[in-house]
Amino acid sequence: QVQVAESGGGLVQSGGSLRLSCTASGSIFGILDMGWYRQAPGKQRETVALITRGGGTDYADSVKGRFTISRDNAKNTVYLQMNSLKPEDTAVYYCHIQTLHGPYWGQGTQVTVSS
Repeated sequence: QVQVAESGGGLVQSGGSLRLSCTASGSIFGILDMGWYRQAPGKQRETVALITRGGGTDYADSVKGRFTISRDNAKNTVYLQMNSLKPEDTAVYYCHIQTLHGPYWGQGTQVTVSS
């Protein structure tokens, strides 16, 4: 059994910061890429940031320069530091973990940015 737990969402004013965390536990091994996705009301889920096991990163154009993804392989944890938040960043943020045996998703954490 694998559990994927996210934390760190909440309500913040425009220009503020939040840090999301996502930890995989249980019978999980062979973790490859990790990433964050988001889905705003009425919109499709979109990729926010990805990080390979070796630390290579990729970001959506809309968050480049504001968000930073990182990971701790020893803790099976991926982070998303979000700075200079904008109202358009409001969404449910989902953690994604790709393993040798398939993908796992977190339950989602709400991020709301007020103007």
